Amino acid sequence: MYKQASSPKSIRSLEDALLRCQVLGMRVSRQRRFVLELLWQAKEHLSAREIYDRLNKEGKEIGHTSVYQNLEALSSQGIIECIEHCDGRLYGNISDTHSHVNCIDTNQILDVHIELPDDLLRQVEAQTGIKISEYTINFYGYRQQPSD
Repeated sequence: MYKQASSPKSIRSLEDALLRCQVLGMRVSRQRRFVLELLWQAKEHLSAREIYDRLNKEGKEIGHTSVYQNLEALSSQGIIECIEHCDGRLYGNISDTHSHVNCIDTNQILDVHIELPDDLLRQVEAQTGIKISEYTINFYGYRQQPSD
């Protein structure tokens, strides 16, 4: 049975992220907490600029440099996800292995945890000669319009 890798150290909640910071000896400053809280509330992938704008709009004053430094530190330690996107880097709250659904008309990226059938993975292994240990998939599509 194949499974998308989910390490025992998966970060699936704000509490997990804060605990990982402490375990790694990272200071959980007010600004770092603001960034993490926003990513878990937003439940979407955001650019550094969007994070900066949203935090300041909420009255949580934080500078551009502080946002970038915190995002870099958190993503380099595997606490948050960083995706290279055509518009630049986007940051998300889940750092374990998962796939993405890319909405073409809204430019939104959604996280999805899926498991491919064993026979499909065996077929990929047979074609490539590589034993699959984990995988991520990028799906692309348009928002479905509600039927009238």
